[in-house]
Amino acid sequence: MSGGRKRSFLRAMLITGGIGLFFFVLIFGAAALLSNREHFGGPKMALVKVDGIISDSEEVIEQIRHHLENPTVQAFVIRINSPGGGVAASQEIHEEIRKIRQDHGKPVVASMATVGASGGYYIATAADKIVANPGSITGSIGVIIQIPNFSGLLQKVGIRSVVIKSGPYKDLASATRELTPEERELLQRLIDDIHDQFIQAVVEGRGLSREKVEMVADGRILSGRQALELGLVDQLGNLQDAIATAAKMGDIPGEPQIVQVEERKFSLLRLLLGSRATAWPQKLLGTEESQLSVGYLWQW
Repeated sequence: MSGGRKRSFLRAMLITGGIGLFFFVLIFGAAALLSNREHFGGPKMALVKVDGIISDSEEVIEQIRHHLENPTVQAFVIRINSPGGGVAASQEIHEEIRKIRQDHGKPVVASMATVGASGGYYIATAADKIVANPGSITGSIGVIIQIPNFSGLLQKVGIRSVVIKSGPYKDLASATRELTPEERELLQRLIDDIHDQFIQAVVEGRGLSREKVEMVADGRILSGRQALELGLVDQLGNLQDAIATAAKMGDIPGEPQIVQVEERKFSLLRLLLGSRATAWPQKLLGTEESQLSVGYLWQW
């Protein structure tokens, strides 16, 4: 190949490579823009969903933190459709909602769907305002430990449990024997302490007197309309009403643009490896992930 032809070939290769690099950068840039498209445009409203039994806080907290990274999000709506669940998981979500308001200065409105009771209501108390449908089931301010006891059945079939333990309470709430009076008293003190935490959260979140909250903190459920009369919610309305309220609080003009994290799709891999994988056998048995290692269910 002569020198002239060689230079022409190299020039053609450079031009082709440059064009290829240009399109690569263009495609990569477009993909980056599309992945962050919700960061562009005017002020937006973040919609965070809390659905079903609260057995884990990870997914809800991920949603919240994702939206906090978006500078165009000016207000949050927490859509709650939950009868409650694990104590610690509910407390973790409650704390993250509180941070939205106090650390980031963004208004939060809780919107109750069919049910927002027990742990679901505990979460709602972290919001600036709570909106419920007239027939939403809410309240249920209380704590419960459910202890299965199979001692009678085991005796009938001739099975006896032998326990070697390091202390008198190490097999507390064992399913193979009855509770002792001392164990019952210990568990009651535990329940009373957690119940007190729940009451205090309602007092602080709702701005109510402790005496008023204690009057309804006996586990009773309420309709949205009853809760409004007691000061446990702020207004009656649906999700659209909650969005309108949050938009006004967040100074979002016109029809607010809603952003939300896409729900994770079910997959066998996620079932086996995901954060909620361990909850499936327990949910099938009618329990949940808040079940303690000694075999009892501790929940709101």
